[in-house]
Amino acid sequence: MSGSIRPTPEVTVPDRIRHVELSTLRLPLAQPISDAKVLTGRQRPMTEVVVLVAAVRTEDGHEGTGFSYSKRAGGPAQYAHAKEVAADLLGEDPSDIAKVATKLLWAGASVGRSGVATQAIAALDIALHDLKARRAGLPLSKLLGSHRDSVRTYNTSGGFLHTPLPEVLERADASLAAGIGGIKIKVGQPDTREDLRRVAAVREHLGPDVPLMVDANQQWDRRTALRMGRALEEFDLVWIEEPLDAYDAVGHADLARALDTPVATGEMLASVAEHLQLVEHRSADVLQPDAPRIGGITPFLRLAALADQAGLDLAPHFAMEIHLHLAATYPREPWVEHFEWLDPLFEERLETVAGRMVVPDRPGLGFTFSEQARAWTTERVEFGTR
Repeated sequence: MSGSIRPTPEVTVPDRIRHVELSTLRLPLAQPISDAKVLTGRQRPMTEVVVLVAAVRTEDGHEGTGFSYSKRAGGPAQYAHAKEVAADLLGEDPSDIAKVATKLLWAGASVGRSGVATQAIAALDIALHDLKARRAGLPLSKLLGSHRDSVRTYNTSGGFLHTPLPEVLERADASLAAGIGGIKIKVGQPDTREDLRRVAAVREHLGPDVPLMVDANQQWDRRTALRMGRALEEFDLVWIEEPLDAYDAVGHADLARALDTPVATGEMLASVAEHLQLVEHRSADVLQPDAPRIGGITPFLRLAALADQAGLDLAPHFAMEIHLHLAATYPREPWVEHFEWLDPLFEERLETVAGRMVVPDRPGLGFTFSEQARAWTTERVEFGTR
């Protein structure tokens, strides 16, 4: 109508990040942990996990929390790097997670885009995803777009090499009774015959129908990996994990082609670019990225899309509190690794039923840090205003 006045569109002012808190804590393990890297003298037993925690708050009062971690060494370096870049979040729209993640990478570009640099900013990236899902009132998996409400799960913590075989069998029974679906044990000892003896005993104990995996923790050379891979075929394994050095993409590809048993690897890599070598060479049947190691949820989702396009299965490493949500969004039926090590850090627990881990219906990641976590905290720093 002539002369009518159109209403002025309402302008929505974006929320802004106003406060970031970083802390680091040391979580002691109940007993020293040994895998093949310890038995071959490459590493000392693991006695603790150092955790980097990031909490982000906005002007509108929304909050999110994320974490990264380090085993044996690197925790102080992660915390130091995060302290240098965290202030770059202030004033940013928390919804622009990809933009913020790129900004954080460039803030520390002189030390590269992998390793400590990505592991430090991972805690911040995960906190932003947690915040976004909490603000929406949705579990993170639902916000991202879930394919399932539970994920196949297997236990690793009961099968380390320092654990006597009778206890391995006992803990496997306990895991299955608790609703966990599969069992993974460590191999890679100097005496490969002992590896075969333990695997045979576990398979006999579990029977033919329980999913069983083995993990060599990068300890074999190419010849040994091929010989052991062929010897392990009779045990109908779900996969052989890290049979070779994590960066030997060509060796893993040759092995994957030679064996009927699927090959799994990727947990030690610290960027999407490093994982891309595995995808391009067809080095693994099962990709095992770790979101806290590769820079957080933003790069994990990018990598998952590449893995799916390549037809790979997915089994994220460790940190089930984060990876359960991400595995639930993968188009192909994945696995998630059950580790109870981080349980003391949180008030809540994950549920396992009929071989599957149930995605919690709580908003965000669905976890609250415990008083014990606060008691283990050794350093804390804040940026911005509360």
